[in-house]
Parts: sequence; structure tokens; C-alpha cells
Amino acid sequence: MTGAGISRRSLILGAGALALVPALTSCGEQTGSTGTLLQSRVPFPKPFTVPFVTPPIARPTQPGGTAYELTARTSDVEILPGRTTLVLGYDGSFPGPTIHARGGTATTVRLRNDLPVPTVMHLHGGVTPSTDDGYPTDLIQPRDTRLRRHLHPGVQARTTVGERTYTFPLRQRASTLWYHDHTMDFTGPNVYAGLAGMFVVHDDEDDALPLPTGARDVPLVICDRSFGPDGELTYPALSTSQKVHGVRDDYMGGVLGDVVLVNGRPWPVMEVDRARYRFRVLNASNARRFSLTLDHGARFVQVGTDQGLLPRPVERDSITLAPAERADVVVDLSQVPVGTKVTMRNGLGSGGTAQVMQLHVVRQGNDDSRIPTRLSTVEPLRDSDVVATRDLHFALGKPTNGHPHGLWSVNGVTFADGKDVARPRLGTVERWRLSSDVHHPVHPHLVRMQYADEPERGWKDTIDLEPGSAVEVLVQIEGYRGRYVMHCHNLEHEDMAMMVHFTVV
Repeated sequence: MTGAGISRRSLILGAGALALVPALTSCGEQTGSTGTLLQSRVPFPKPFTVPFVTPPIARPTQPGGTAYELTARTSDVEILPGRTTLVLGYDGSFPGPTIHARGGTATTVRLRNDLPVPTVMHLHGGVTPSTDDGYPTDLIQPRDTRLRRHLHPGVQARTTVGERTYTFPLRQRASTLWYHDHTMDFTGPNVYAGLAGMFVVHDDEDDALPLPTGARDVPLVICDRSFGPDGELTYPALSTSQKVHGVRDDYMGGVLGDVVLVNGRPWPVMEVDRARYRFRVLNASNARRFSLTLDHGARFVQVGTDQGLLPRPVERDSITLAPAERADVVVDLSQVPVGTKVTMRNGLGSGGTAQVMQLHVVRQGNDDSRIPTRLSTVEPLRDSDVVATRDLHFALGKPTNGHPHGLWSVNGVTFADGKDVARPRLGTVERWRLSSDVHHPVHPHLVRMQYADEPERGWKDTIDLEPGSAVEVLVQIEGYRGRYVMHCHNLEHEDMAMMVHFTVV
């Protein structure tokens, strides 16, 4: 690698030549997010001038097969017009290729690591054995021995060199999942640099619905990022080479970018028909929450959430998503005149972050889709099935000599403590009472959840906790025995200790 290449790699993995002008917005009304704004130092394109694109579609190794191969590598891509940005990407793209699979059919992903750092893949929302779930220290090490990372002392891990194959049984219903890096201590910078992609699970029930399909079934991977003067991604890491984990003190609450990207493009414009569209929306930000709205009388009809279809469609004026949450929505543009520009905005942003994308209705369209009054059967979990109740408090711990700012923790426990916060039994239902100090999107691996007081909101794998809030969820303990993690999906919180173990017995 040339000297210039090393410099650009440092910029993508660390702080680089940042001009830090932090504007702390923790719990603030301006963003509705916990974190600090990292300001860019590059001219932005005018919103709604960059053409919309969809991520590439991953192709199986054999036609009609269920085996996929991806390579995690660095790549120069055009994000800002006329500039190239070095990303860490699956197959060099940002976001990564969309994988389509079928529920009940095992799918494998062989991941090769051509990055200068270790990596781990996690299928977020997957019902996956612990050996293939993306445990954070199950590293795929770089081939270069000089770049390999030592594990935490005492941690049992299944480390490989160069590549490994993940097997996802997918014994679950149709849903919009996503895959992303899950490397111990460095998930934040790695996902920020591009290591994320959508993973769509299909099944017969979903296929039989008359919802929009084909070119009108569209992934929207929404995130925020910040850029340096040459168009490079900037991130306030403590170490440009990942020798030390964490971010600078001002960003301990989370990193908020000032450029909104949809499928890797800033504030894009999508040319559409007068027709219905199904949008699979993912918030792939490190810390920013979005509240999405549409103008010109267009509304969202939500048909699904993190873990698949709702019982019935729900019409909404806005869709609020914390990091890692998904919403499956239909937008009906059939009554919108040709020439109309429908803008998607973010009610939790200001300036550029208040804009997301634009739908430009450019032509008539034949459309035989519709939204049925019933979508699926979602059996509510019952209080009478609950065998255990657990209190889980997500908060910043007290300062110590080793950690003067405290550590993000769950019940005062961190990953390094090594102990389980829960040992639920397979095949049972538990009640978890989740509480928080600031914004924490809570994600336990393997299991799915229902809001205790609103089971009609469907199955969830990520719960958006607001500051000072308490939420009760009923948790279906299903899938596999083994050791898993739960964590905050504000990735700066996760990297700075807000990730703990639980073991399904």
C-alpha cells in the first residue's frame, strides 16, 4: 500500500485531519438523538439533485442456490458528486449487496477479509446458532500477520484467518433484516465506514400478498455521515489504526453526521411512476434517530416492522426509527399528479439533516397492487406464559479511576465483566422491563419481542428507549441454546461497554 493509501486508510478508520466543532445535542430537541454533531468540511450537493440508486443484488454462487460469497475490502466509491470516498465495503460497495433468501431454507455466506483490520459478520434479526451469530470476538483476521488483533484475555473465541463461512438456518418468517460488522470494540467505525447491507427473507405468506413487487419493492438504507475536505469519511476515533478503541470524549454519547445518505447517495431524487411502492426502510446510522414524513398529502401505510408483517396495515403520518430499526411501508402515489415532487423529510433534523430524499412522479404507471385489510397472524404473547421477569437498566456508569467518564453499561455490567445478565430457558416467555438514562436502541441477539401493552405493533428485535423511559416487552426465547449478547445499537455506546452476555439454556 502506498503512503497515500495509508493516509486515506487512517482517515476512514480514525479521526484523520478532523476539525472538531462539536455541538452537543444529547437529549436535545433539535435532533431527538443522543450524540454530538460532527461537522463536515466539504461543499455539499444541492439536495435532490443526485440520482437515486438501489444497492447491488448479491448473486448466489450457483443459479438458484443458497450459497453466497462476499469480500470485505476497501474501495473508492463516489458518494459526493465528483469526489471519491474510501470505504470499507462488502464487495467494495456502500451499502453492501442486498441478499435475498427464503425462510426455512439455510443460507450460507462465505466472507473473505481483505481489509486491513479484523472483521465479524452479524445477521441482525436472524435466528442463528451462537456459533454463527457474529459473536464480537469471533474474528476473521486479516491475512497479514502484522494486522491481526489480540483477543481480550480469557475470552473464548472461534477465530479464523482470512475467511469463514456463516450458516443462517433462517427458521423464521419473512422480514427485512440486515447484516453488518460486529467486531469487538470497533463496530462503530467499521459500520460507519460502510460494512452494512440489507438481507431480505421471503416466504410464501408474504409472496401471496398483493403488495408492490419487482422494481416497486425498494430498499432504503438511510444513514448519516460526515466528510472531510477531500470527501473522505471522518470519524472521531481515539486511534487511527484501531490500536485503542473508543471515540473522543465529546462524542461518547454518539456520532451524528450532517449528511443524510440513502443507499449511499446524499439526499437523492428517485424518479417514480404514479403507483404504489413498497419501501423497506432501515436506519443504518450509528446514533441518529429519524422521524420520516411525506408532503403533498402522501402518507405511509406500515405493513411490517423489524421481524416481518404486522397483523393489519396501519396508516401513519410519520415513521420514527432508532438506529437498527426497520419499517416496511407502502406509499401510494397513484393519485399524485405527474410532475409532483414528494419530499421525504426528517422531523428530528434541522438544516440538511431535516431532508432525506425526494420522489419525482414522472410518468403514469400500470399498477395492480393493493393493500389488503389483513396481512398476517401475529399471536400475542400472554402474561400467563411469563416464567420470569427481569429489570435491565441501560445507563452510563459512575466514574472510576480507570474510566473517569464512566462506562456505558447494563445493570452496571459490561462485556468485560464476563457474566450473564440473564439465563433464560429455551421455549419460554419472559418479561423484560427495559429502562434508560438517555436514548438507547436495545437489541438482544436471537430473540424477538412484543410490546407488553401493544402486541399489535408486531414482532421486534430492537426497542427504542427514550431518555428516562421504561418499556416492558414480552420476549419469546426460541431458536437455539448458547451464549449471545444484547447491547445498545447506538454503536458508540456498544463499543464503550454497553454490551452484555445472556445464555439460553
